[in-house]
Amino acid sequence: MNQFARIKFACYSSNSSMAIVSHLSPVLFLTFRELYGISYSLLGLLVVINFTTQLIVDLAFSFFSHKFNIPKVVKATPLITLIGLLIYAVWPLILPELTYLGLAVGTVIFSAASGFNEVLISPIIAAIPADEPDKEMSKLHSVYAWAVVGVVIISTLFLLIFGKANWVWLVFLLMLIPLTSLILFSSADIPKMDAPEKISGAVAFLKNKSLWLFIVAIFLGGASECTMSQWSSSYLEKALSIPKVWGDVFGVALFGLTLALGRTLYAKVGRNIENVLFLGSIGAAACYLVATVSSSPILGLLACALTGFCTSMLWPGSLVAATDYLQNGSVFIFAIMAAGGDLGGSVGPQLVGLVTDTAMSTPFFINLAQGFGLTAEQFGMKLGLLSGMLFPLFAIFVFGYIKHKKNKKRSV
Repeated sequence: MNQFARIKFACYSSNSSMAIVSHLSPVLFLTFRELYGISYSLLGLLVVINFTTQLIVDLAFSFFSHKFNIPKVVKATPLITLIGLLIYAVWPLILPELTYLGLAVGTVIFSAASGFNEVLISPIIAAIPADEPDKEMSKLHSVYAWAVVGVVIISTLFLLIFGKANWVWLVFLLMLIPLTSLILFSSADIPKMDAPEKISGAVAFLKNKSLWLFIVAIFLGGASECTMSQWSSSYLEKALSIPKVWGDVFGVALFGLTLALGRTLYAKVGRNIENVLFLGSIGAAACYLVATVSSSPILGLLACALTGFCTSMLWPGSLVAATDYLQNGSVFIFAIMAAGGDLGGSVGPQLVGLVTDTAMSTPFFINLAQGFGLTAEQFGMKLGLLSGMLFPLFAIFVFGYIKHKKNKKRSV
């Protein structure tokens, strides 16, 4: 295996670790609720902790990247992931009365590692010589999406065969992925990446109004993707009364599959990223609407799944569009963009949890649910997921404006 191939495989396994970090808790939401009585708001808070921690790491690296030994950070990140997953799994066994605290502590640690992955893996791929770097970037993010499919299917089958009470062993099984990253990175030479030499250099980047436009874009893209990916499992089971195994396999896994197909397709034949982003946001808004207002479980399931295809390029495509428009591949650009995406990935799922819990406990919505022949929980989850439609809806206008700016720049 040549040096570049080894680094690429290490990056791919690191992105797979990010898929585990981002989707393990959502897959276990109802397991935790049934075994430990954790509320929907607190379950949603685990997602907030995940993305907020990543956001803090993104911001810290954005302004202080010159203080980090980047090669050492890259090589240590898989080890940090393993430590976080170990605490996440073992704490509830040792201190069952403080289960949620253990889940939160483990989430903070492996989310910090995921934040470093998010900031550093993309610029590593960008630093490797390639004929079509935008397609290499899409390929990297498609690996993440394929890993989501694997995590969901493996987790669903594991819980079905061995039972929810044995979820801890599932975590141990998934720890093989970051262990692979640790081995691959251990003897790899990390390519040199550009970074601001001082904080003032990072601040100078922030004066660019176009950069802020792309930060807003990736915020909306991250929220559009993560809201559906984090909540579709619980939504399909509780709001549409689809058994968990079928909801996970044909809903959540199909979401990951269509997400992967969209990114893989762009990596193969993609071009005109601004058009892809604009059309994707329109499709995502339509999917959210159909998933929540449709009375057909099959139609709702398909809408959840197809959201993956529509949102597939909103996050990586925003990175591609930003680096192309700004003509800059600095670590700072990737870090601050990652911060915007993580903020969206935090705000979106938490909004759904808050709206769901509020609707379930408000007499007005309880009565309204009865009028539609739904339970308060079903109606609350429908209303919660409908609130997620706001993100792709606003994204239509933002990506439309970016498309207009790009076309105007080309004509000059």
